[in-house]
Amino acid sequence: MADKNKPTATPATPAAPAEGQHRNYNERRWMKPSKRAEGYAKDRRAKVHTYGPKEGQELTEYDKGIRSGYLLAQSDHAGMYKFKKALSEGKSVEEARSISRTKGKPKDAA
Repeated sequence: MADKNKPTATPATPAAPAEGQHRNYNERRWMKPSKRAEGYAKDRRAKVHTYGPKEGQELTEYDKGIRSGYLLAQSDHAGMYKFKKALSEGKSVEEARSISRTKGKPKDAA
């Protein structure tokens, strides 16, 4: 029987930077909300747990904070908004993708 704790030959994250390089933290990582973020957003709108063993119970202040922090950390909404806005302005998909992954306001907008 194979040992489940042995490291695999391939890295767990396919987008891991090469050795000696660092990931660019000025670039957004996600384009669409994760399933967890979607669920957390539904919980916050409804102000109750919408799934799991506490379904139907009101969110405590702690639970509200957890959901807020997670959603803020994701920053998915902003990326999708920027992507769709860039497409509507007539930019190519490649340009829109790079714009959506940039954090903050564009330099030329100031």
